[in-house]
Amino acid sequence: MLKKKKKEDSDNTEDINTTVNEFEQETDEQAAENAPSPVDTLKEELSLANDKYLRLYAEFDNFRRRTIKEREDARKMEGKDLIVSLLPVLDDFERALRAMETATDVAPVKEGVTLIQNKLKGALNKTGLKEMESIGTPFDPELQEAITNIPAPTEDLKGKVVDEMEKGYFLNDKVVRFAKVIVGA
Repeated sequence: MLKKKKKEDSDNTEDINTTVNEFEQETDEQAAENAPSPVDTLKEELSLANDKYLRLYAEFDNFRRRTIKEREDARKMEGKDLIVSLLPVLDDFERALRAMETATDVAPVKEGVTLIQNKLKGALNKTGLKEMESIGTPFDPELQEAITNIPAPTEDLKGKVVDEMEKGYFLNDKVVRFAKVIVGA
């Protein structure tokens, strides 16, 4: 009986192995049939790469448009700080004009205008504007524009600036307006 049972167990094992082998063969055949061909694989990779390229291009185009818009906005508002600092000076000029209509004495009006001028210079100095010192300095054609030469009043003023017709200005150490000067000869 023991031999008979062992024989039956071995028969069952062979049947199971046969069934498993048949199933594996069928699975391999189905996988071979369902497996994409190399051409299909390449087409799929191409479509994925193309999609990725289009998305990247669209993202870059949006970035470019956004930066152009931001630059335009920045250009429109770049003088805002200066304008805001000059508004109180404009208000002072309006008050001075109203005061001049009823003023009988010139001294207070002159003092008011001087105060407004100092306020304007202070606001411009905060933005980096500096006056050029020209009178008594040697003539420098890179900073000054000679309008005319006159005989020097003293010997030490020859080749130097005698008078200044218009002040020159620096903005952050760069010349924004050359001084118009008279040079002693």
